[in-house]
Amino acid sequence: MNLWLVLIPIISAFIGWFTNWIAIKMLFHPKEPKKILGITFHGIFPKRQQQFAEKLGKLVSSELLSFNEIEQKITSPENVNKLMPFVESKVDEFLRIKLSDAFPVISMFIGENTILQLKGIFMDELKVIFPQVINNHMKHLESQLDLEKIVAEKVAGFSSDKLESILNQIMSKEFRFVEIIGGVLGFIIGLLQVLITTITA
Repeated sequence: MNLWLVLIPIISAFIGWFTNWIAIKMLFHPKEPKKILGITFHGIFPKRQQQFAEKLGKLVSSELLSFNEIEQKITSPENVNKLMPFVESKVDEFLRIKLSDAFPVISMFIGENTILQLKGIFMDELKVIFPQVINNHMKHLESQLDLEKIVAEKVAGFSSDKLESILNQIMSKEFRFVEIIGGVLGFIIGLLQVLITTITA
């Protein structure tokens, strides 16, 4: 068999792998616009970093992280109940120690039963007040913090190297798969060329 017929699939596989490798590299490089033969080349992510940052900011603020969801999570009965033992210990400390230190005379008239009654009243009230306090605080935070703007500014401020590193960490397997697929498809195309050549010869 002609040596060239054997080499065609190998060369086609290399071309398929190489073109996909170049395409992946061009996602990030060149980091600054460069003109070659009158054509401007600029990596897709460096070129579109500002738009990417703005889109990501909108996505995070509207879909991934909303103040309403955070508020609902924090003020859910389950999470409020988890905090109550700690709050109760502080209320107990206040009634037994700090109140006694601040008002020694009053503490003489407050027995164990009174302390337990007062603690019960405080805890019942705090269970009602706590979600309201969080609700008001979250509304204040929402008016003060613009999540979309914060995320967009952070991402837009990334260096091109850092952005490339982050995306490579996330998608390295996918990039490698694309390269391999290019080689496999190239090899298959090369085999078809050999088959067509031998049939028509």
